[in-house]
Amino acid sequence: MARLVVVSNRVGVPDSGARAGGLEVSIRPALRRRGGVWFGWSGRVADDDPGPAKTIERDNVSYVTIGLRKDDYEEFYNGFANRVLWPILHYRLDLAEFTRRDLGGYFRVNEFFASNLEGMLTPDDVIWVHDYHLIPLAKALRERGHKNRIGFFIHIPCPPPEILTALPNHEQLIPALCHYDLIGFQTEVDATNFSRYLANECGLSWAQGNSFHFGSRVVQIGTFPVGVETEGLARLARRAIESEFVREVLDSLSGRAMIIGVDRLDYSKGLPERMNAYERFLTNFPDWRGKVTYLQITPHSRAEIPEYSDIGRLVGETVGRINGTFGEASWTPVRYINKAHSRTALAGLYRGARAALVTPLRDGMNLVAKEFVASQNANDPGVLILSRFAGAAHECTSALLVNPYDSEGVAIAINRALAMPLEERRARHAANFKMLAANDLSHWAERFLAALEHPPGEAVVVPPVRVAGSR
Repeated sequence: MARLVVVSNRVGVPDSGARAGGLEVSIRPALRRRGGVWFGWSGRVADDDPGPAKTIERDNVSYVTIGLRKDDYEEFYNGFANRVLWPILHYRLDLAEFTRRDLGGYFRVNEFFASNLEGMLTPDDVIWVHDYHLIPLAKALRERGHKNRIGFFIHIPCPPPEILTALPNHEQLIPALCHYDLIGFQTEVDATNFSRYLANECGLSWAQGNSFHFGSRVVQIGTFPVGVETEGLARLARRAIESEFVREVLDSLSGRAMIIGVDRLDYSKGLPERMNAYERFLTNFPDWRGKVTYLQITPHSRAEIPEYSDIGRLVGETVGRINGTFGEASWTPVRYINKAHSRTALAGLYRGARAALVTPLRDGMNLVAKEFVASQNANDPGVLILSRFAGAAHECTSALLVNPYDSEGVAIAINRALAMPLEERRARHAANFKMLAANDLSHWAERFLAALEHPPGEAVVVPPVRVAGSR
């Protein structure tokens, strides 16, 4: 079995004290099983020389991290990655702030990654690169003579060509993805959007299956929706609901129903629109006043980027208006928390909630939706209210699917969720849980790697993924 080399912007270094993210949980078992390297940025930023790479060995895996110079960090990460690619890939052309300096920094850091990585590679290594920070990395490695099988997975959405072509210098950046052997997406919509770009903008011809000819090579396009540890989360939630922290939160509600939302503070999550919908709910359905509390957990992110500070102020002002208008001495309609919570605490809170509001304006997948479903008590489950523009909506079709821009429609869905009969709640939860169990996280990495490791020149047969209605 070939050694696996994972490359991502940040590395899930063991014992770092950071909460394990979805990427870390999903690929670490494959790394341990095969032996390998996880390479990426350490999070260190230096005024001049960031110093040599650092390596930590754990469980048959080498975690190798490098630092970045301050100007590289500003141009690559704060600049092009998060102020150009992130908004455009989330369909927000109005928020993109392009400069050629930042584009240059983005390519420069990818070359820096390639230069540090190439000395660690052997010809038989299988390389798996993650997300929008590292689009040109395969091209940089190919130019250094590496012929390894290299796969790429993008965790966020891929918009249609009509939006991708609004990216300045798209013709220099996006076709660089064709130096990968396999490009994976969260949904069929994302994969189709990218395929349209290759056909219409690059003039590539179709090969066998969902693949394209690119020079002498064949580039495969695949759909690999990321899942969660369905049964593991269910067990965790059963324990966590009895923890002191979760019991304290639930007891403080004094018998009121709880709605929960958990999101990073990001404009793609639709938080102002969600707050407006909850305000509309309290206005249109006054019988629920004093009987329900909305807990929104929103850790700050990318605070140095102005758009994120602006969204934080707007959400805070909206929460203040709702609580000032509807609140009473004995009841606060919205509890707004800017603090991260552990996976265990969240599982318990999910299980104790009557409903979850997961209403991003656009999301590649959104694992909160799946974690909420997995954490429910099947005998008395809460209801998932889910944006139809989240990737999870393609699997969680028994959720209450809503348009996050329609505050009236979301308000009606909140009322419906809170008033839903037990029999309907059970049926909806069972259907969603069955789908998530079929596409459990344990299958995700192996599905991708099985497709990637096909010998060059052979048709790649991607193992099937379950979709709603399939048998």
